[in-house]
Amino acid sequence: MIAIIDYGAGNIFSVKNALDHLGIESELTNDKQKLVDADALILPGLAAMQKLSESGLVYTIKEQSQKKPFLGICLGMQLLFEKSFEFGEQKGLSLINGYVDKIEEPDLVIPHMGWNKLEYNGECKLLEGLGDNEYVYFVHSYKAFCGDKNLFAYCEYGHKVPAVVGDGKYVYGCQFHPEKSGKTGLKILENFAKLR
Repeated sequence: MIAIIDYGAGNIFSVKNALDHLGIESELTNDKQKLVDADALILPGLAAMQKLSESGLVYTIKEQSQKKPFLGICLGMQLLFEKSFEFGEQKGLSLINGYVDKIEEPDLVIPHMGWNKLEYNGECKLLEGLGDNEYVYFVHSYKAFCGDKNLFAYCEYGHKVPAVVGDGKYVYGCQFHPEKSGKTGLKILENFAKLR
């Protein structure tokens, strides 16, 4: 069973609906024991570290992310890094080295909103079975800055925008919304559900 972390903020139901569509057992929960008992964890987007801290789940999330597959989506991905400047400078979960800062592209529309092509940067189990012409849906104004070893896919929006990141063990993040990215996104969620 996949536990979708319900920290009291954001629209978490689209992720649940996508997993239901795939026939993957999942549950929205803020129960620490259910996070411990789950096979994998998803931290949906629209999160702020302050809200996550108020939930009392940070320690459990950090502990469990070292034992089982963990996926952060959109702002949930951005929380995986050491710090972010999106809501003023604040610490992240420090599960991946790097930081998050505003997209600076004066000639492009910000927020970055719409479909962009995935460019691969190494092998990643989340991306298995995808072709060379896959598009996913983004909605964000901030992006991650991280090393190549943590970057599995990116898109071009003026410069490289990290799209899929990870720690090489259990922790993964998608800047885009797989639950809103059609067949490509559903395949990514399906791949995540198969990780152990």
